[in-house]
Amino acid sequence: MDISTVKSNCEKNGFEFIVAETKQEALEIAKRYIAKGSSVGLGGSVSVTQIGLLDYLTNNKEIKLFNQYEDGISKNENTRRRKEGVIADIFVTSTNALTLGGELVNCDGEGNRVAAQIFGSKKLLLIVGSNKIVKDIEAGFGRIKNVAAVKNAERLNEKAASFGKKPSYTSENISKKYGIITQDTIGRIVIIFVNEPLGY
Repeated sequence: MDISTVKSNCEKNGFEFIVAETKQEALEIAKRYIAKGSSVGLGGSVSVTQIGLLDYLTNNKEIKLFNQYEDGISKNENTRRRKEGVIADIFVTSTNALTLGGELVNCDGEGNRVAAQIFGSKKLLLIVGSNKIVKDIEAGFGRIKNVAAVKNAERLNEKAASFGKKPSYTSENISKKYGIITQDTIGRIVIIFVNEPLGY
């Protein structure tokens, strides 16, 4: 795969595109976008966890993190943090698929991640592994249905079971709301492309 084509098309679409060869390099790049005093929203992302960015955010006392994943919070508090995160200064997540044409294809169960990507946050920081690249938008939907949704449902069911809850996630009920971004305001979306597979 020639990543320079994807990079060029992303830049034509208004996205900043940075290539990192390793997870550690991706983390160091990501840190530069997390300004002191900024508010930060989170979208569900294994990729963000894998590069160490979630740990960095949770331990950073100089930012206001809307962390809906914090253990022990109520459902109401979880919902409040999701809503606040959507309009944060920066929203940190990944993408379900990135096309060769530089388009972002995503789905969501609750909708906060897709909402923040499309409109909410002032800045969007995406951590994207090499496995997320697809031919076109149609292939992006196929990747969501056959890969991302299936693996995420499995992951969430395992987590539920570990808390003694009945597994209830399916690929259908975690992929109810979709979003496609073909262009955006120049520089609002920052893609850190990691030259190795990450997440689902």
